Amino acid sequence: MSRTTTPMSEALESYMRTVGVREPTVLAELREETAGMAGAGMQTSPEQGQLLHLLVKLTAARRVLEVGTFTGYSSLWMALALPDDGGTVTCCDVSAEYTAVARRYWDRAGVSARMDLRLAPALDTLAALEAERAADGAPSYDLAFIDADKENYADYYESALTLLRPGGLVAVDNVLWHGDVVDDAKDDADTRAIRAFNSLVADDDRVDHVLVPIGDGLTLARKR
Repeated sequence: MSRTTTPMSEALESYMRTVGVREPTVLAELREETAGMAGAGMQTSPEQGQLLHLLVKLTAARRVLEVGTFTGYSSLWMALALPDDGGTVTCCDVSAEYTAVARRYWDRAGVSARMDLRLAPALDTLAALEAERAADGAPSYDLAFIDADKENYADYYESALTLLRPGGLVAVDNVLWHGDVVDDAKDDADTRAIRAFNSLVADDDRVDHVLVPIGDGLTLARKR
Protein backbone atom coordinates (compact mmCIF):
# COMPACT_ATOMS: atom_id res chain seq x y z
CA MET A 1 0.00 0.00 0.00
CA SER A 2 0.99 3.61 -0.39
CA ARG A 3 -0.25 6.82 1.18
CA THR A 4 0.04 8.73 -2.10
CA THR A 5 -0.46 8.17 -5.83
CA THR A 6 2.78 7.50 -7.68
CA PRO A 7 3.54 10.31 -10.17
CA MET A 8 3.48 9.07 -13.76
CA SER A 9 6.60 9.83 -15.80
CA GLU A 10 6.76 9.03 -19.52
CA ALA A 11 8.96 6.02 -18.79
CA LEU A 12 6.61 4.74 -16.09
CA GLU A 13 3.58 5.30 -18.33
CA SER A 14 5.25 3.32 -21.10
CA TYR A 15 6.06 0.49 -18.70
CA MET A 16 2.52 0.52 -17.30
CA ARG A 17 1.04 0.20 -20.78
CA THR A 18 3.49 -2.56 -21.69
CA VAL A 19 2.61 -4.80 -18.75
CA GLY A 20 -0.89 -3.54 -17.92
CA VAL A 21 -2.75 -3.11 -21.21
CA ARG A 22 -3.68 -5.76 -23.78
CA GLU A 23 -4.73 -3.52 -26.65
CA PRO A 24 -6.10 -5.42 -29.66
CA THR A 25 -4.59 -4.47 -33.02
CA VAL A 26 -7.82 -2.90 -34.27
CA LEU A 27 -7.90 -0.60 -31.23
CA ALA A 28 -4.24 0.33 -31.58
CA GLU A 29 -4.80 1.24 -35.22
CA LEU A 30 -7.87 3.32 -34.34
CA ARG A 31 -5.90 5.13 -31.67
CA GLU A 32 -3.06 5.84 -34.10
CA GLU A 33 -5.42 7.15 -36.78
CA THR A 34 -7.21 9.37 -34.27
CA ALA A 35 -3.88 10.78 -33.04
CA GLY A 36 -3.42 12.45 -36.43
CA MET A 37 -6.85 14.10 -36.41
CA ALA A 38 -8.08 17.43 -35.15
CA GLY A 39 -9.36 16.99 -31.62
CA ALA A 40 -7.04 14.05 -30.93
CA GLY A 41 -6.78 15.13 -27.30
CA MET A 42 -10.38 13.99 -26.75
CA GLN A 43 -9.41 10.33 -27.13
CA THR A 44 -9.47 7.98 -24.15
CA SER A 45 -6.10 6.57 -23.05
CA PRO A 46 -5.38 2.85 -23.61
CA GLU A 47 -5.32 2.09 -19.89
CA GLN A 48 -8.63 3.85 -19.36
CA GLY A 49 -10.11 1.97 -22.29
CA GLN A 50 -9.03 -1.33 -20.83
CA LEU A 51 -10.44 -0.32 -17.44
CA LEU A 52 -13.81 0.33 -19.09
CA HIS A 53 -13.53 -3.05 -20.81
CA LEU A 54 -12.93 -4.71 -17.45
CA LEU A 55 -15.77 -2.81 -15.78
CA VAL A 56 -18.21 -4.04 -18.43
CA LYS A 57 -17.16 -7.58 -17.60
CA LEU A 58 -17.17 -7.07 -13.83
CA THR A 59 -20.69 -5.63 -13.89
CA ALA A 60 -21.88 -8.29 -16.37
CA ALA A 61 -23.21 -5.38 -18.41
CA ARG A 62 -25.44 -6.08 -21.38
CA ARG A 63 -26.68 -2.52 -21.95
CA VAL A 64 -24.07 0.23 -22.01
CA LEU A 65 -24.66 3.95 -22.54
CA GLU A 66 -21.94 6.28 -23.82
CA VAL A 67 -22.26 10.07 -23.92
CA GLY A 68 -19.56 11.37 -26.26
CA THR A 69 -18.25 8.83 -28.77
CA PHE A 70 -15.75 10.76 -30.94
CA THR A 71 -13.99 8.17 -33.15
CA GLY A 72 -15.26 5.19 -31.19
CA TYR A 73 -12.21 4.09 -29.22
CA SER A 74 -13.87 3.77 -25.80
CA SER A 75 -17.10 2.37 -27.22
CA LEU A 76 -15.14 -0.30 -29.08
CA TRP A 77 -13.31 -1.32 -25.90
CA MET A 78 -16.69 -1.70 -24.17
CA ALA A 79 -18.40 -3.48 -27.07
CA LEU A 80 -15.62 -6.07 -27.15
CA ALA A 81 -16.37 -6.86 -23.48
CA LEU A 82 -20.08 -7.56 -23.98
CA PRO A 83 -21.21 -11.18 -23.59
CA ASP A 84 -21.13 -13.40 -26.66
CA ASP A 85 -24.88 -13.94 -26.58
CA GLY A 86 -25.78 -10.27 -26.93
CA GLY A 87 -25.55 -6.73 -25.65
CA THR A 88 -25.70 -3.16 -26.91
CA VAL A 89 -23.70 0.04 -26.60
CA THR A 90 -25.90 3.09 -27.15
CA CYS A 91 -23.64 5.93 -28.36
CA CYS A 92 -24.61 9.61 -28.16
CA ASP A 93 -22.72 12.06 -30.37
CA VAL A 94 -23.31 15.01 -32.71
CA SER A 95 -20.49 14.51 -35.23
CA ALA A 96 -21.18 12.46 -38.36
CA GLU A 97 -17.55 13.04 -39.41
CA TYR A 98 -15.91 11.61 -36.30
CA THR A 99 -18.39 8.79 -35.86
CA ALA A 100 -17.84 7.73 -39.49
CA VAL A 101 -14.37 6.70 -38.32
CA ALA A 102 -15.97 4.85 -35.42
CA ARG A 103 -18.28 2.98 -37.79
CA ARG A 104 -15.34 1.79 -39.90
CA TYR A 105 -13.57 0.33 -36.89
CA TRP A 106 -16.73 -1.16 -35.41
CA ASP A 107 -17.16 -2.96 -38.75
CA ARG A 108 -13.57 -4.16 -38.71
CA ALA A 109 -13.93 -5.47 -35.17
CA GLY A 110 -17.19 -7.22 -35.98
CA VAL A 111 -19.28 -5.36 -33.40
CA SER A 112 -21.45 -3.10 -35.58
CA ALA A 113 -24.58 -5.08 -34.70
CA ARG A 114 -23.98 -4.20 -31.05
CA MET A 115 -23.77 -0.45 -31.62
CA ASP A 116 -26.76 1.90 -31.46
CA LEU A 117 -25.40 5.26 -32.63
CA ARG A 118 -27.69 8.24 -32.10
CA LEU A 119 -26.57 11.44 -33.82
CA ALA A 120 -28.22 14.31 -31.97
CA PRO A 121 -27.47 16.58 -29.02
CA ALA A 122 -26.94 14.17 -26.12
CA LEU A 123 -29.49 15.86 -23.88
CA ASP A 124 -32.14 15.24 -26.56
CA THR A 125 -31.10 11.61 -26.93
CA LEU A 126 -31.10 11.05 -23.18
CA ALA A 127 -34.54 12.62 -22.88
CA ALA A 128 -35.76 10.29 -25.64
CA LEU A 129 -34.29 7.27 -23.87
CA GLU A 130 -36.00 8.28 -20.64
CA ALA A 131 -39.29 8.68 -22.52
CA GLU A 132 -38.87 5.26 -24.13
CA ARG A 133 -38.30 3.72 -20.75
CA ALA A 134 -41.36 5.42 -19.27
CA ALA A 135 -43.56 4.47 -22.22
CA ASP A 136 -42.72 0.82 -22.76
CA GLY A 137 -40.61 -0.24 -19.79
CA ALA A 138 -37.38 -0.53 -21.77
CA PRO A 139 -34.65 -2.27 -19.76
CA SER A 140 -32.34 -0.15 -17.63
CA TYR A 141 -28.70 0.35 -18.50
CA ASP A 142 -25.98 -1.45 -16.58
CA LEU A 143 -23.11 0.97 -17.20
CA ALA A 144 -22.78 4.53 -18.49
CA PHE A 145 -19.65 6.37 -19.63
CA ILE A 146 -19.69 10.16 -19.90
CA ASP A 147 -16.98 11.97 -21.88
CA ALA A 148 -18.56 14.93 -23.66
CA ASP A 149 -18.97 18.70 -23.31
CA LYS A 150 -18.19 19.62 -19.74
CA GLU A 151 -20.84 22.26 -19.13
CA ASN A 152 -23.55 19.60 -19.36
CA TYR A 153 -21.83 17.03 -17.14
CA ALA A 154 -24.29 17.43 -14.27
CA ASP A 155 -27.27 16.97 -16.59
CA TYR A 156 -25.70 13.93 -18.27
CA TYR A 157 -25.02 12.44 -14.85
CA GLU A 158 -28.60 12.94 -13.70
CA SER A 159 -29.94 11.27 -16.84
CA ALA A 160 -27.48 8.41 -16.48
CA LEU A 161 -28.65 7.77 -12.91
CA THR A 162 -32.25 7.76 -14.10
CA LEU A 163 -31.46 5.25 -16.84
CA LEU A 164 -29.19 2.97 -14.78
CA ARG A 165 -30.46 -0.01 -12.81
CA PRO A 166 -29.79 -0.10 -9.05
CA GLY A 167 -26.21 -1.31 -8.72
CA GLY A 168 -25.37 0.10 -12.15
CA LEU A 169 -22.18 2.07 -12.68
CA VAL A 170 -21.52 5.49 -14.18
CA ALA A 171 -17.97 6.45 -15.20
CA VAL A 172 -17.15 10.11 -15.91
CA ASP A 173 -13.94 11.23 -17.60
CA ASN A 174 -11.79 14.39 -17.29
CA VAL A 175 -12.72 15.12 -13.69
CA LEU A 176 -9.19 16.38 -12.89
CA TRP A 177 -9.21 18.58 -16.01
CA HIS A 178 -5.43 18.54 -16.45
CA GLY A 179 -5.04 19.92 -12.92
CA ASP A 180 -7.08 23.06 -13.58
CA VAL A 181 -9.64 22.08 -10.92
CA VAL A 182 -7.16 23.18 -8.23
CA ASP A 183 -5.78 26.22 -10.07
CA ASP A 184 -7.46 29.33 -8.69
CA ALA A 185 -6.40 31.26 -11.78
CA LYS A 186 -8.62 29.05 -13.96
CA ASP A 187 -12.20 30.31 -14.08
CA ASP A 188 -13.47 29.33 -17.53
CA ALA A 189 -16.88 27.72 -17.98
CA ASP A 190 -15.57 24.17 -18.44
CA THR A 191 -13.42 24.29 -15.32
CA ARG A 192 -16.26 25.71 -13.24
CA ALA A 193 -18.58 23.00 -14.57
CA ILE A 194 -16.19 20.20 -13.63
CA ARG A 195 -15.62 21.62 -10.15
CA ALA A 196 -19.38 21.83 -9.66
CA PHE A 197 -19.84 18.29 -10.97
CA ASN A 198 -17.16 16.92 -8.65
CA SER A 199 -18.81 18.60 -5.68
CA LEU A 200 -22.19 17.24 -6.75
CA VAL A 201 -20.96 13.65 -6.78
CA ALA A 202 -19.00 14.05 -3.56
CA ASP A 203 -22.21 15.01 -1.74
CA ASP A 204 -24.56 12.62 -3.59
CA ASP A 205 -25.96 10.00 -1.21
CA ARG A 206 -27.59 8.18 -4.14
CA VAL A 207 -24.24 6.67 -5.09
CA ASP A 208 -21.04 5.09 -3.79
CA HIS A 209 -18.15 6.72 -5.60
CA VAL A 210 -14.41 7.06 -6.05
CA LEU A 211 -12.26 9.39 -8.16
CA VAL A 212 -9.48 7.38 -9.81
CA PRO A 213 -6.35 9.26 -11.02
CA ILE A 214 -6.15 7.45 -14.36
CA GLY A 215 -5.91 9.41 -17.58
CA ASP A 216 -7.32 12.86 -16.83
CA GLY A 217 -9.21 11.56 -13.80
CA LEU A 218 -12.13 9.14 -13.83
CA THR A 219 -15.04 9.19 -11.40
CA LEU A 220 -16.78 5.88 -10.80
CA ALA A 221 -20.19 6.07 -9.12
CA ARG A 222 -22.36 3.05 -8.29
CA LYS A 223 -26.08 3.72 -8.10
CA ARG A 224 -27.42 2.53 -4.75
